[in-house]
Amino acid sequence: MKRIILFTFFLTSLCVHSFGKDKFESPNHQLSAEVNGQSVTLYDKSKQMVTRIHLGLITDQGNLDSCLVLKQSTAVKTVKADYTMITGKRSHCTNRANEKTFTYDNADNMPLEAIVRLYNDGVAVRYRIPQGVKVTDDRTSFYVASGKDRWIAPYDFGNEQPFPHDTEGKTVKDRNLRDVTNGQWSYPALVEPQKGLFMLIAESDLRSNDSGSYLVNADNSEQYKVQLVGPSAFCDGLSPWRFAIIGSLADVVESTLVTDLATPSQIADTSWIQPGVSSWIYWAYNHGSKDYALVKQYIDLAAQMGWPYCLVDWEWPEMTNGGDINDVMAYAKQKGVKINLWYNSGTSLVGPHAPQPQDRLNTAESREREMQWLESIGASGIKVDFFSPDNDTMVNYYIDILKDAARHHLLVDFHGCTIPNGWQRTWPNMVSMEGIYGAEWYNNYELMTTLAPPHNATVVYTRNVIGPMDYTPGTFTDSQFPHITTNAHELALPVLFESGIQHMADRPEGYESLPFEARQVYSHLPAAWDDTKLLAGYPGKSAVVARRSGKTWYVAGINGTDEEINLAFTLKRLNLKPKKVLLFSDGEAERDIKVSHPSLSGDKVCIACRARGGFLMVM
Repeated sequence: MKRIILFTFFLTSLCVHSFGKDKFESPNHQLSAEVNGQSVTLYDKSKQMVTRIHLGLITDQGNLDSCLVLKQSTAVKTVKADYTMITGKRSHCTNRANEKTFTYDNADNMPLEAIVRLYNDGVAVRYRIPQGVKVTDDRTSFYVASGKDRWIAPYDFGNEQPFPHDTEGKTVKDRNLRDVTNGQWSYPALVEPQKGLFMLIAESDLRSNDSGSYLVNADNSEQYKVQLVGPSAFCDGLSPWRFAIIGSLADVVESTLVTDLATPSQIADTSWIQPGVSSWIYWAYNHGSKDYALVKQYIDLAAQMGWPYCLVDWEWPEMTNGGDINDVMAYAKQKGVKINLWYNSGTSLVGPHAPQPQDRLNTAESREREMQWLESIGASGIKVDFFSPDNDTMVNYYIDILKDAARHHLLVDFHGCTIPNGWQRTWPNMVSMEGIYGAEWYNNYELMTTLAPPHNATVVYTRNVIGPMDYTPGTFTDSQFPHITTNAHELALPVLFESGIQHMADRPEGYESLPFEARQVYSHLPAAWDDTKLLAGYPGKSAVVARRSGKTWYVAGINGTDEEINLAFTLKRLNLKPKKVLLFSDGEAERDIKVSHPSLSGDKVCIACRARGGFLMVM
């Protein structure tokens, strides 16, 4: 028995020592990687380890994880490209990285290429395998030491879970306050491996025939392994990118790594894609889209507020009380408002009692008929809801919807869906996605009332980092369950949270009750930004984010705690000259908004916030 053990150890040692070592750095030399066999170890500028990434795949034609032999590595390749974004946190983006490719063979001489990129703000890995090979298990994993702070949502294929704070990665509570112990976690995963240094793990560039994935650490709580939803035949033999943003909280929030790694835009003429703000009926009335008279009120709201869009949600084919969808389109055209319509994807919530329309997008033929009709009546976009888990069939369905919608000049908002993986660059008509525990949950469960403040102060650093988030913010009245955030907190959310179409969820009287100056700001609120800066905050506690549109800066801040605090920050990074400031902050009463015009005597700002309060500053 001892001989067998020794022989096994000898073979394992041969496998390990057959690998070579290789080191290279990010363009700014702040991050470095050491590739040793199938292990990529990341170090920060002080040479402290950030994480260790294990490389490997299991396929239907061979094991590309055990006893691989490193055959060769390329010289460092410089990745350098600029691109523009129609939506998102920055209009002009720069893609800068150093890249090396490592080629391995298994015992049957089956090749595996691992492409490793080092960015100034992170690391990315993808694989190349022979075309036609199907991947049954992705063995890529990220090391996170026990005891380190982390904010990771339990896996939910609709991605509507909070991001609880944890230090062990074993047991957290989900949105129903149930203990989750199965070791399954959603992207993005935020970790603080060193004090003041953060890592956010996600994926990018899902293409046709790819399967989506999530993270599992059930076998080893310190190893977050990529778990495919289903087998995957990589498009052109190239896997999606698995990446980690690494740096300060500002580096994480401001990063464009998810779109840097994505396939460039597949739409030649994008002039028709217009980000903007929309009215939305569901939050207040649930079944409101059945009622023509109510829908007209929300079209009127959009017209009065200067918002370009109105979303008519589920059950619009059953509309009564004075009109139908054709009447809606005619009335909206008269008011100068564009209409987007809701659809059931027909994959998850189906059956005789499922919300309608249910079966109009499922096949290429029915989708073409429906989109031709939508284009003919002047609809500007669609919201597609209730998707199934992200196997390769479902990923293909998402992409088919985006392709077909682009051909008919239709914007797309996905709900009950996956999360952004760079499609906002590849298919810029995808203006938003849900994939968030958002304001809709004030309709569903009382937990949102108490969870919202710390949750809002967490998703800035997690979910919203990777792309548009249809949280449906800006509510000042109450839905089925009340909110305990202040109105200044709520006023800040449409700036704090990025979405290419920002669906304002409240009823008309909610916006009519705002101070005149606040209504004016909301009337001209951008839904896409030229630049974004994190000025202060910490997950679950607070967040202060500055976003620029043209020459105007919007600075939004929230308090996620039950204590009064002062939000202190500097405007130095904004390179502002003295200018007029409009400030909305917490008033004397919880729901009051104070309007003021303070003078900036320097770069430092300190704003008092009530418990669960906030502010919005326009400069």
